[in-house]
Amino acid sequence: MTLPYVTFLLVLALAFANGTNDVSKAIATLVGSGLTNYRTAIVWGTIWTMAGAGVAALVAGAMVTTFSNGLLQAGTIISPTIALAILSGAMAWVFFASRTGLPVSTTHALTGAIVGTGLMAFAGEGLLWPDIGKKIALPLLLSPFLALGVSLILHPAVRLSAARWEGACLCVMPASCALVSINSHGNTRTLFQNKSFGQPVMAVPSQCDRAGLQGLVLGLDTIHWISSGLASFARGTNDAPKIVAMLLLGSPAATWPSPLSQVIAFGGVALAMGLGSYFGGFRVTEVLAEKVTRMDHAEGLTANLTTSTLVLCSGWLGLPVSTTHVSSSAIIGIGLLKGLSAVRWTTVRDMALAWVVTLPAAAGFAALSYLLLTRIL
Repeated sequence: MTLPYVTFLLVLALAFANGTNDVSKAIATLVGSGLTNYRTAIVWGTIWTMAGAGVAALVAGAMVTTFSNGLLQAGTIISPTIALAILSGAMAWVFFASRTGLPVSTTHALTGAIVGTGLMAFAGEGLLWPDIGKKIALPLLLSPFLALGVSLILHPAVRLSAARWEGACLCVMPASCALVSINSHGNTRTLFQNKSFGQPVMAVPSQCDRAGLQGLVLGLDTIHWISSGLASFARGTNDAPKIVAMLLLGSPAATWPSPLSQVIAFGGVALAMGLGSYFGGFRVTEVLAEKVTRMDHAEGLTANLTTSTLVLCSGWLGLPVSTTHVSSSAIIGIGLLKGLSAVRWTTVRDMALAWVVTLPAAAGFAALSYLLLTRIL
């Protein structure tokens, strides 16, 4: 098997590892708030993650450029061994973290692997240290604090809206053209009047029930599902281009040989992320859903809105943030609103330690991989 095929297989393996760890970030709130079970939530997150990873081929060109050539000096020769070492180092750490239930950042792992391999391969002289600091380290450092702040600011408005939201029921009137409400005193009031039979009627569920109508109910739980899907979609668009970029490592213009090769790359990564999410996403989801803080619908909705907004905006701008850091910090912020005792600080401590260790651990795995591969290849 030639080295390009081995590289592609390792890219798929890294995408699979990413799925096992990162699907939890957008669906943990569904389980933590008691809305659904683990399996259903994981299926939901898997579907939206794959959709986001597929769309990333169209909207995440800046992210591909950043990770394929934005961290290396022009003219730096990237051998296949270097690419294989980077992929192996990042994949090894993410797999290890997933098996132990620790939510870690694939972005951090890739950055650490690039630095570790660069130090071994050319003593760090081929790395653009200012760009690594500005494009990678700074966004990754600021994103947890930004997510924490946004969740603290956003949640009161979400809580107030949730308290006033009765939900909506979309019904088709079966036998008349009007919807009439009757209060406890027997007074009637026409809520809706349609000009023709069979037009949809929108009302709050209690009104639909009193009128004997049944239909699709849009309540806070529905909005929570949608926000979770959007956060999973954002995660897919944020993570897929970083992984795919490893196929173009060192390419001066980060261009694809053909449109078909781009489709195959993103399609393969999307599928691998989906498989990893479905078959390996339970352990980390359990940690975020049950072992950080208890959540209700409004709190889970706030966390997902914070995650999806920040991750989508950063991905569009080509600024790599960690979905792990953003989502976890948003959930911690929700817990802080209920008091310090509402947060399980031992879990937060373990998560923070994993965040700190990820860069040197991935760098170490990648450096060791490079030493082994130079002896084999």
